Amino acid sequence: MGKIAFMFPGQGAQYVGMGKDFYEQIPVCKEMFELAGKASGLDVEALCFEENEQINITEYTQIAMLAAEVAMLKAVEEKGIKPDVTAGLSLGEYGALAASGVMTPEDVFKIVRKRGIYMQEAVPEGGAMVAVLGLDTEVIEKICEEVDGTVSIANYNCPGQIVITGEEGAVQAAVAKLSEAGAKRCVTLKVSGPFHSQMLTGAGEKLAKELDEVEIHDIQIPYIANVTADYVSNKEDVKPLLQKQVSSSVRWQQTIERMIADGVDTFIEIGPGKTLSGFMRKINRDMTVINIEKVEDLDKLAAI
Repeated sequence: MGKIAFMFPGQGAQYVGMGKDFYEQIPVCKEMFELAGKASGLDVEALCFEENEQINITEYTQIAMLAAEVAMLKAVEEKGIKPDVTAGLSLGEYGALAASGVMTPEDVFKIVRKRGIYMQEAVPEGGAMVAVLGLDTEVIEKICEEVDGTVSIANYNCPGQIVITGEEGAVQAAVAKLSEAGAKRCVTLKVSGPFHSQMLTGAGEKLAKELDEVEIHDIQIPYIANVTADYVSNKEDVKPLLQKQVSSSVRWQQTIERMIADGVDTFIEIGPGKTLSGFMRKINRDMTVINIEKVEDLDKLAAI
């Protein structure tokens, strides 16, 4: 058998009720939700488990998603499963940080609460994100460079799915050109801002000040950063990369390809939804992918 990777999804996969069965049935998971509440100053249980509109607002979504992910991570760890490498998409990178031992759960909760606030505050009027389906990456990159205004790639998700981000006008101008160039579909995302664009540089700068207050521990389990799609070998690089991540492209496809090249053949998606599992099918269908989002999913780990 090859290597095992843990992967954690990003914003957009959240739903009311995520992680509730873990909270109710596994003590260490309940502890993580309670710790998230204490670290953030929010009623995280209510945010995750009770019908509310806040769950889809960035400053609340991020801490809610992370609480569910870290709780599920602890349940997987209790099963004795240890990854050889870990990574997460955007917000999910903080789940990977918790799995790698780089930050304590309490510190990732504190930082992500601030990250959500700063990203929400930084959202300017007129930002947009659009998923571009069925067009070569090089064509999309070239068109983004040609368009006037701020538009760039936010996410390299998988073959045939790239997300662009930036100013509304520039994004729409790019969409027109992308459609002419043969894109199958261009889908406007229901997000509250142009995330992973240079328009959020200020949020990263504020986040850097919060990160200054956090202790970075030795990397116990290798993890791959969104910004570089490469391993972080020096713990001194962790904070600068997290600052940059807010306004830089998420190189998810490249991250997965790097893991596969290094011998990973089993990927465990930990968190709400099956977004990353879906991307994996388009990147490499030959990999074993296990999704953990319900307590009963833990039974799938017996095959590892």
